[in-house]
Amino acid sequence: MKDDNQSRLARRRIVKAIGYGLALSPFLARSARADWPADRVVRMVVPFSAGGATDLLGRALAAELGKGLKQSVIVENRAGAGGSVGAQAVASAPADGYTLLLASGSMFTVNQFIYSKLPYSLEDFSPIGKVANGPMVVTVNANLPVKNTRELIEYARARPGKLSFSSAGVGSQTHMAGEAFSDAAGIELMHVPYKGEGPAYTDLMAGVIEVAVGNINAIVPLLKGGRLRALSVTGKERSALLPDVPTTAEDGVPGFEFTGWFALLAPAGTAQASIDRLLADARMAVEQPNMKRYLAEQGMYAAIVPPAQLRDEIARESAKWKALVEKKKITAS
Repeated sequence: MKDDNQSRLARRRIVKAIGYGLALSPFLARSARADWPADRVVRMVVPFSAGGATDLLGRALAAELGKGLKQSVIVENRAGAGGSVGAQAVASAPADGYTLLLASGSMFTVNQFIYSKLPYSLEDFSPIGKVANGPMVVTVNANLPVKNTRELIEYARARPGKLSFSSAGVGSQTHMAGEAFSDAAGIELMHVPYKGEGPAYTDLMAGVIEVAVGNINAIVPLLKGGRLRALSVTGKERSALLPDVPTTAEDGVPGFEFTGWFALLAPAGTAQASIDRLLADARMAVEQPNMKRYLAEQGMYAAIVPPAQLRDEIARESAKWKALVEKKKITAS
């Protein structure tokens, strides 16, 4: 009888302990989440090679985010397949807030229409928010005998398919900017993709490639060497960075406008508290004097857009790019 009583007592203690554990588990979980970010490095994956617009923005943003998070934020370049290599690496990373993706817009508005087996989708991510916008620059090798966009259009029409334009990869913003420009201008250019803007513009400066429609922050520093010529800026207004360069709409393609954008995302399932904190810190980061100065110097501007609104914008842009992809029969082979 004594043994039975002891057994019953032991069972009660076990049940009671389990009950306490269940009751405490939400608090323990909240406590664990409250510890984020712990003393660990946050990795920001840039899915293009060093030297391009996404990379340059990522390094400036990482420095300011690190101050807000009180953590080291490092940039890791994972180039290839129009951003797919880096995106897949982040999508498969633990959803713990320590791995982020700095994406260019086309990775989520274009790639799904040109890759038959895209290894990621927007559903693989928890969007944090858009962080910056910037226009593109219609640029040529300085040896090309054209001084403005109108002359480029005339020159290209006389040589259909003979001029080549470089990009950061198939489906990248620089690729789609070139396709959108050539379509609106009624010219035929041959696309040559690279694994990032850095190598794309190296060949542009060398004269291997004649044309590029590049992100303004990657192009402007290269104009000083005299090997490239900026013809027009694709924004709605002229850029303070290139005040003497007309808009593309002013200079031969009425109504044309193209603005590249960049956003931060985390792996799907990342805790909402982490997403909220990262969005708040990103908002704070772009308002810091160093970041404001950086964006102004790069001809870009802050554009904080929260997750729900970003998803809506992606849906609208995707419909537009789907139509152009089908019209021009763009595929990633």
